[in-house]
Amino acid sequence: MKLFLKVISILALTIGLLNAEPINLNGSKGGYDVNFSSEKTLVVGDNVMFVTVTKDGKVVTDVKVKAKFFMPEMPGMPYMEYKDKGKLVDGKYKMSINFAMGGTWQFHLMFKTADGEVHKIRSSVNL
Repeated sequence: MKLFLKVISILALTIGLLNAEPINLNGSKGGYDVNFSSEKTLVVGDNVMFVTVTKDGKVVTDVKVKAKFFMPEMPGMPYMEYKDKGKLVDGKYKMSINFAMGGTWQFHLMFKTADGEVHKIRSSVNL
């Protein structure tokens, strides 16, 4: 009976992991459309993420992009934060984010346009 329960548990976990999908969020700010996506399903540890900024259907490549992911302080756990700046690769801004633990991580995605205006999009992701 114990073996049967172990096999069922392993199958359930495997199916859950196979159904997990990469993150793909869209938003708009100041006339710009922003797509925020991950290369793979988010995991504890290093994750590669991409930001694409468009305006009027055309990709914008002259912005500065950075992201801050953080988890607020909770009882028995300190405040956690990870930041990175996007590097332009094939029309997308690539960044690497390291999640120290599972849970809900809030993030601020900021981009500065050529006119000097800074736009901020806020959201969260779950691991």
